[in-house]
Amino acid sequence: MDDSPSDNPTQPTLGWEHVFLGLCFVLADALASAILGLGISTSLLTSAARCIIQLTLMSYVLGAVFETQNPWAVAGIAVLLNLLGAYETTFNKAKRRHDGLFFSTFISMISSTIPIAILSSRFAMAHETFWDPPQFIPTLGMICGNAISAMAVALNFTLKEFTENRDKIETLLAHGASRFEACRPIARDALKLALLPTINQTPALQMSVIGLISIPGMMAGSVLAGASVQQAARLQMIIIMTIAASSTLAAAFTLLFALLTLIDSSHRIRADRVVSSRPWAYRAVDTLVERGVKRPVRAVGAWVRRIGRRKGEGAVRLPE
Repeated sequence: MDDSPSDNPTQPTLGWEHVFLGLCFVLADALASAILGLGISTSLLTSAARCIIQLTLMSYVLGAVFETQNPWAVAGIAVLLNLLGAYETTFNKAKRRHDGLFFSTFISMISSTIPIAILSSRFAMAHETFWDPPQFIPTLGMICGNAISAMAVALNFTLKEFTENRDKIETLLAHGASRFEACRPIARDALKLALLPTINQTPALQMSVIGLISIPGMMAGSVLAGASVQQAARLQMIIIMTIAASSTLAAAFTLLFALLTLIDSSHRIRADRVVSSRPWAYRAVDTLVERGVKRPVRAVGAWVRRIGRRKGEGAVRLPE
């Protein structure tokens, strides 16, 4: 993939020097954090580095897919996005996990994101070729990103309730409630909480902001690409509604799998299926960092402090 000029004559060609200028804003934030003692300088710099690396890799991969116009390549990217989304939800977003969470999350995502994206692209956006890469892949990416957030919120709330407030569920089960009846209040609250960020993006609840003060991302991108403002606004409406539908399905499927796992067919709470520890891969990385980086750094720091103390004692000692 080359750095050829943009097809839009009004759109300037951006180079790495422009990226560095944008990075200067993050560096200024990191410096301000260090001065004020906020403790987020490292997180800012790490996130900026990940952003640059990931978007660069994505540009090369998507550039090749856009050029080939191969539906199987688009299908592969779609499955890859859902796999990465399931991994992100399971190992990075979820504070607790239950048995089979990765598989259930992947099934929930692929069952909600791809069908909604196909229907939206073919009918709502009126694309004859629904899998057209420049249209389908960015739309699917936005849908997956919001589905991850919805599933993570629903999972964290549900697993927290089963861990910290299981006595309420056990009381309902003891009084003859089925597992679905006992879990209905938790499922309702979890789904409501998971969809709150998505609902707050809809024009109905942000009528005073969207379109007047805030210009949403998809609309801004379409305008920058040269589309008419009216078409960009309608496209943004479709995207928001598509995201809401997909997030609802993904969160609902995830909750169903979680509740079926946490309460078995005999209507017993299976707390043994909930895991709160970090994944083994992360624990292995923590061990390597502790032994290979932190311990040597602490040892060097202690050695430097000892040398400093010895020099200080020699400086203040008076000759007899």
